[in-house]
Amino acid sequence: MANELSRTKYISLILILGALTALGPFSIDMYLPGFPAIGKDLGVDPARVALSLSSFFIGISAGQLLYGPLLDRFGRKKPLCIGLALYIISSIGCMYATSLNSLIILRFIQAIGSCAAAVAAVAMVRDLFPVSENAKVFALLMLVVGTSPMIAPTAGSYITSAFSWHTVFLVLGLMGALMLIASIRWLPDSYKPDTTLSLKPRPIINNFLAVVGEPQFYTYTFAGAVAFSGLFAYVSASPQVFMDIYKVSDKTYGWIFAFLSIGLIGSSQVNSQLLKRFSSQQIVPVALVGQSITGLIFIICAWNNWLSLAGTITLLFIYLCCLGCINPNTSALSLAPFTRNAGSASSLMGAIQMGIGALASSVVSLFNTHTATPMAITMCGTSLLALLILLVCRRNIKTAVAATKEAVPVH
Repeated sequence: MANELSRTKYISLILILGALTALGPFSIDMYLPGFPAIGKDLGVDPARVALSLSSFFIGISAGQLLYGPLLDRFGRKKPLCIGLALYIISSIGCMYATSLNSLIILRFIQAIGSCAAAVAAVAMVRDLFPVSENAKVFALLMLVVGTSPMIAPTAGSYITSAFSWHTVFLVLGLMGALMLIASIRWLPDSYKPDTTLSLKPRPIINNFLAVVGEPQFYTYTFAGAVAFSGLFAYVSASPQVFMDIYKVSDKTYGWIFAFLSIGLIGSSQVNSQLLKRFSSQQIVPVALVGQSITGLIFIICAWNNWLSLAGTITLLFIYLCCLGCINPNTSALSLAPFTRNAGSASSLMGAIQMGIGALASSVVSLFNTHTATPMAITMCGTSLLALLILLVCRRNIKTAVAATKEAVPVH
C-alpha cells in the first residue's frame, strides 16, 4: 500500500502515527522535572513520586491487552478516539490531584487512555505498509517519538518553573485533544472490523495464546521488551541521579535528558541505513552485546564511585544508542508473522514491553541509596537477560518461514 501513497500522504501518515506513539512518552517525560515540586506539594519524598510513573507503566501494560481485541473487532479509529477522550479527562484530573495516592490512580487511568494511541499506531503500520517496510517505518516513528525526550522534559521544566507542575497536565490534555482531532479528520480506516471475533474472555485468551505461541513472536518480543526495560529504569531513576546526586537544576536536567535522547533517535536512523546491508536478525544480537558490555562497565564504575556527571552521561548515551538499534528490529520481527491478528499481536507485544518496564521501574524506585548503582545494576541485568533470551529462543524459529524472509530482506 505504501507504493500507492503519495509522498505527502506518506509523510502525513508517519507524522500522525508518530505523534500518537509519542503521546505516551510525552506523558512520561514532561512531568519528570516536576518531581521535587510534586513531592513538596503532596508532602512526600520526591523518590516516592516515581510510584506514579510505575502506575502509568502498569496502566499502559493492562490497557494494551484491552485495546488489542477491540481494535480487531471494531476497527482502529473508534477505540482510538474513545481512548484519547479518556486520556484528556484523566489529564485534567491529574491537575487537581491532592495526594500521591490520587495522582497514582489518575496516572493509571491516563495510561489506559494513552495506550490506545500506541496500540492503534503500531497496528496501523502493519495495515498500511508492506511487511518488508515495517522496520523502516518503525525507525521513522522512532524519529518522531524520539523528539519527545528532547522536547518534553525541557518544556516541562520551563512550564513547572514559570507556572506549576499542574500546568504540565493541562498541556498534556491539550495535546490529547489535538491528537483526537487529527485522528478523526486525517487517519484512514485502515482495517475492516472483524465481526467474527468474539470479545468473550475465552476466545480473547485463546487468541492471545495463539499469538504468543508463535516462536518468532515470543523470541523477539521478550528479548526486545527486556532490553527496552533498561530505558524504563533509566527514566525512573534519572531525576534522583541527576537532580539529587549531581545537584543539577530542573532546567539542566531537562537539557541532559534531551541530549541523551539524541543517542536513541540517531541510532534508530543509523539502523535504517544498516538495514540496507544487514538483516534485522543480524543487527539485534550485535546491539544486545554492545548494550550488555556498556551495562557491565556502568556497574563497575558506579559500584566503585568512579562516575562523574560527564561519565554517567557518556555511558547512558552509549547504552541508548544500542537500544535504538534493538527496538525497531525486534518490533518488526515480532509482528511479521501476523496479518489477521495484527492488532492483538501489537497489543500483546506492547503489554509485555510495558509490564516488564513497569517492573524495572518499580525495582529502581525501591532503592534510595543516593548512588547510580541501582540504576546501573537494573540496566545491565535487563541487557544480559535479553541477550540470553534471544540466544536460547531463536533456535525455535523456523528459518524457512516466509513471513520472516519477507519482513527484513537482505539488500
